[in-house]
Amino acid sequence: MSVTLRPAIPSDAPLILEFIQGLAEYERLESECVATEQQIRNTLFGQKPPAECVLAFIDREPAGFALYFTNYSTFLAKPGLYLEDLFVKPTLRKQGVGRALLLYLAKLANDRGYGRMDWSVLDWNKPAIDFYESLGAKKMDEWRIFRLTGEALARYR
Repeated sequence: MSVTLRPAIPSDAPLILEFIQGLAEYERLESECVATEQQIRNTLFGQKPPAECVLAFIDREPAGFALYFTNYSTFLAKPGLYLEDLFVKPTLRKQGVGRALLLYLAKLANDRGYGRMDWSVLDWNKPAIDFYESLGAKKMDEWRIFRLTGEALARYR
């Protein structure tokens, strides 16, 4: 079996949504997943897309995706790559798809002159943590993520 990767195109919106919903189910966050195909088309493929997406296939079968965007490190004075989501279909895991996606993004970050690559992982997701550490990624235990969303964010209109 061979893994192939390619950047997503607008007609991939249904597949991207399917992967997002699969990730939400895996992370037990289905109730928070309100994305639609149209929103994906508008935001990922509109005039000024805030994020990019790469799709993975095994022998032409959709296998997974990675969605990422540019962030910025003030300490490095360089942009970075933030991996928002990485998902591989459960039936196609352990076949090199996740590794191929991460290495693609690492190469992309290098090619673009970025200073680092960051992402978050749920603390209970031991398989993912072990996988990331096997690639040389370092856990940043001293950092905590904060978020304003929903009503808390809307309060500041």
